[in-house]
Amino acid sequence: MLHRILFGDNLPILRAMPAGSANLIYIDPPFNTGKAQRRTTMETVATADGDRTGFQGRRYQTVRVGTQSFVDLFDDYLGFLEPRLAEAHRVLAADGTLYLHLDYREVHYVKILMDAIFGRENFLNEVIWAYDYGGRPRDRWPPKHDTILVYVKDRADYAFNYDEIERIPYLAPGLVTPEKAARGKLPTDTWWHTIVATNGREKTGYPTQKPLGILKRIVEASSRPGDTVLDFFAGSGTTGEASRLLGRRFVLVDDNPEALQVMARRFGGTADVEWVGFDPEPFQGDPAAPASASR
Repeated sequence: MLHRILFGDNLPILRAMPAGSANLIYIDPPFNTGKAQRRTTMETVATADGDRTGFQGRRYQTVRVGTQSFVDLFDDYLGFLEPRLAEAHRVLAADGTLYLHLDYREVHYVKILMDAIFGRENFLNEVIWAYDYGGRPRDRWPPKHDTILVYVKDRADYAFNYDEIERIPYLAPGLVTPEKAARGKLPTDTWWHTIVATNGREKTGYPTQKPLGILKRIVEASSRPGDTVLDFFAGSGTTGEASRLLGRRFVLVDDNPEALQVMARRFGGTADVEWVGFDPEPFQGDPAAPASASR
C-alpha cells in the first residue's frame, strides 16, 4: 500500500486527481482567525550550569529547537474554500464521507456553502469536539470546542462501521448492566477529548495539531481497510498517522514547507511513502534543520 505526500497548492492538485478516488476526506483548513499561528518547540538538556532545577537538584538547560508558523487570514474565506470543497465533492467516492473541521467563527457560513455543494439532504452530522484547556476570558463564555461538519456523497450509500468504533466508558456504569458497562458505549456527536498535550509523546511542535484519537475515530468509523483517505490541509500529518495505523492508504497535501518538514520527521525513511515535490531526507529526525524545501 503506497501512501503519498504532496507539496504544493491543493487546488491544482485536487483538479488533477481522478473523480471518485478518495473514500474518506478529512480537512482541517485554517480557521480564519486573523492571527499568525505559531508554535515553538523546546527541549531540556541536562547540564551543570542550567537555568532549571529538577529532581534531586539536577540542573537542566532549556533550548529552543524550532518554531513552526503560518498566517491564518483570508479576506474572502468562503471564496478560498468554495473551489476546494467543490473539487473535494468530485474527488469523493460515490459512497464516501467528508469531515470538515472548523471553529465557531466560520462554521455557520461554511455550513450553507456545504449544503449548496453536497446537498442539504447529504448532511449527516455536526460533531462537537469539546476540550478543557487554556485561558478563560472573563467577559464571555470561554470557547472550548471545535465543530466538525460531516457530509456524505449519497445519504443512501456510505460507510459507518458501528461495530468497529472504539467505545467510551459510561459516566454512570452502575445504571447499566455489568455487560454494558464492560463494553462501554458508542460516542455521541459530542466528543470530549483532550488537546495534544504540550509535553505529550504525540507533540510535533506544529501549530493547531489535532489529537490522534480524534482522527482514529473518524477513520475507523467512516472508511474500510484498504480505502484511500485524503487530507489536503495536512499540517502535521495526523490523518496519515491514523490511516496508516488502521490499514488505510493516505494521500496528504500541504503547501507549507514547515508542515512538510514535520511530516518528514513523522514518515520519512519509510519505503511505503512517496513524496512529490519535496525531499524529506534533510529533515528526518532533526527538529533543528533549516527551513527550506523545493517544489
